[in-house]
This record gives sequence, C-alpha cells and structure tokens, in this order.
Amino acid sequence: MANRHTIILMQTSQNRATRTFMDYDSISQAMDGICGLYERKLKDLNPAILNITYDIADLYNFIDGLADMSALVYDHSRQAYLPYDRHWIKQRTFQHLKKRATR
Repeated sequence: MANRHTIILMQTSQNRATRTFMDYDSISQAMDGICGLYERKLKDLNPAILNITYDIADLYNFIDGLADMSALVYDHSRQAYLPYDRHWIKQRTFQHLKKRATR
C-alpha cells in the first residue's frame, strides 16, 4: 500500500467553513499527518509542558471529536480514489503507530 496518494478530508466543527483537506504521497504519511495535527493541538492546549504523551484512546477521541473526517486513497488498478471512513482511519493510525513503535 506504499506510495498511494491519500487525501484526508476533515471538518473540525459543525461550521461548514472549517472544511479542509490535507494531501499526502502515501497512507503512512497521511497517518503521520493526522498524528501531527493532534500533537500540535496538544501543544497549543499545554504550552508549558515540554514532553507531551498520549495513548491511542486519546487520538481516537480527537478523531471522533471532529465533525467529520474521511480519506480518499488512490487505487492504481482502478485509476480512481477510493473513500474510507473515520473507522478505517482509526485502524490505520493504530497500525501505523504500532509499526513505528517497533522500529
């Protein structure tokens, strides 16, 4: 699944003006991007703490707390983007973090 262009679509609140997207060259980079988004939010909320830690449940709560989040992943065989929901994103972030932890 490497090198599959991935677009993360998200809406941070019920206000439609908060709709945005982030695009990445791979699923792995997209999962890093989502984790980075959460980590930046934690730093903004806790500016005095130098080493912020969190667990997967915290990350899931962040993802679930967004008004909307989904992914579009390019499938070379179909030459189209396939949609994936929030549940898929949570599974992939878990797998990604687990893989990173064993390195």
